[in-house]
Amino acid sequence: MNKPLNIAIAGLGTVGAGTLKVLRRNAGLIEARCGRKINVIAVSSRDKGKDRGVDVSGMKWVSSASDLVKMPEVDLVVETIGGVDGVARSLVESALNAGKHVVTANKALIAHHGLELAKIAEKSGAMLAYEAAVAGGVPIIKGLREGLAANRFHKVAGILNGTCNFILTSMWNKHQDFATVLAEAQRIGYAEADPAFDIDGIDTAHKLAIITSLAYGCLLNIDAVYVEGIRNISILDMEFADQLGYVIKLLGISTHTSEGVLQRVHPCMVAKMSTIGRVSDAYNAVIVEGDAVGQVTFEGKGAGEGATASSVVGDIIDIARGGIYKPFTIPVAALEKLPVATMDSLKASYYVRLAVVDKPGVLAAITSIFRDEGISMCSFLQNSRKPDETVQVVITTHETLELSMRNALKSIAALGSVIEPPHMIRIENL
Repeated sequence: MNKPLNIAIAGLGTVGAGTLKVLRRNAGLIEARCGRKINVIAVSSRDKGKDRGVDVSGMKWVSSASDLVKMPEVDLVVETIGGVDGVARSLVESALNAGKHVVTANKALIAHHGLELAKIAEKSGAMLAYEAAVAGGVPIIKGLREGLAANRFHKVAGILNGTCNFILTSMWNKHQDFATVLAEAQRIGYAEADPAFDIDGIDTAHKLAIITSLAYGCLLNIDAVYVEGIRNISILDMEFADQLGYVIKLLGISTHTSEGVLQRVHPCMVAKMSTIGRVSDAYNAVIVEGDAVGQVTFEGKGAGEGATASSVVGDIIDIARGGIYKPFTIPVAALEKLPVATMDSLKASYYVRLAVVDKPGVLAAITSIFRDEGISMCSFLQNSRKPDETVQVVITTHETLELSMRNALKSIAALGSVIEPPHMIRIENL
């Protein structure tokens, strides 16, 4: 039997405490599967007296996470503090420089500083693992790096934020507006007190940037991700989507074409009975398209104590087994700087909802604008109202350029008969 792997956990919040629980509960099974014991010998957190539902007696407690790196007996540091910079970044850098392996669930840290950290890991010979940073308990990192490594990928898309999926699912199921459902999500712990990171699409963008780099062997480029959140999604849009056979999801989509790499995060309409359309509540799902395997879907819990801890411990087991791999599969120096495609070049179908005054000539003016931009309409819906009252007009289009659609909507918004900004949602065939 190999010598034990000694680890230290920095941060005993939901993920850190969950990791400790899984390591304790499944200690015998884990030892059998990786061929050595895994000992948690030290922990660090701000409040030593807080009840976390797990016994930390017998472990060394340090108030400063940086002190964990100074302990020569520590082989691996688990970082579950969170944050782009500050203590988390300093701890990970110090641990890697000291030749200690690092496992992290910190998607913001990897998205913004992953390449720098990977270079340190490559130089020191330490491992940097981050399965839990993307899609919680769904093993998408290992899937791309190992199981599907024979493939050339051209598209990765999916639901990458459980909070947003929970909110959108609840809005439709309960027929409640966004603000009401968000407040409920905050009350039960699915959303933070400041939910902007989730509902504005930032969290999804971080995750998308990471899997884009892994899938295409390119440099991380979080600044190239186009981002829209879900604040403006209404029950009215959901009702029209249902009539058209769709549901609304916040998706992260990355495509690699001859024009370059396009990374985008925004609400989408997808078919109700599609794989993505059926994923509800706080679950995540990622679709990967490879040249050899075709389409593969990964689905499971995207957040929560147990799901995220499962991925953290999975990385620990990989390291305990002696697994050797580069943080981004290939050396940082070999990652390509691929061209960046812009949203203007996107070809998609669109849903457009317009609030207009119901009078003769309005529809003709709208359709003439679409015609001038080369946009072909696919379907048309209208709420019936009395003449001269406001009506909701919904138009879906055949595939067209994003630039053409934006130009059309700008012209439509300027019409005197259109009384509020047009609402546009892209339609995805997944």
